[in-house]
Amino acid sequence: MHIVFVAIISIILSVAAQFLLKAGMSSIEIKQAFAQPLTLRLPWIVLTNAFILGGFTLYGLGAVVWLKVLSTWDVSKAYPLVGLGFGLTVLVCMAMGESVTALRVLGVLLICEGIWLVATT
Repeated sequence: MHIVFVAIISIILSVAAQFLLKAGMSSIEIKQAFAQPLTLRLPWIVLTNAFILGGFTLYGLGAVVWLKVLSTWDVSKAYPLVGLGFGLTVLVCMAMGESVTALRVLGVLLICEGIWLVATT
């Protein structure tokens, strides 16, 4: 399997994890828990939320997949690919109907241009 494809799988897992974590933190139960004074119950509520558990699981899987990338490429070449997650995140946000400004899109395009420059050298 080509290592760029492996890197993209890791990036997709991380982006998906981010959206699961957001869904979990947006739940009414967690918002109510954060509105109360901090107690030892709060970590339990957060860590037992299915979306948050799923997000952490996907981050873990993404990290394991990323180890394959690091075993093959130098960090200076591999790590800039993580920036592709910014582009993927913006695309998913747009597909979900979130407001994405032109300036934000321009910023992501500049990041992608930088990734291309690093990847081709």
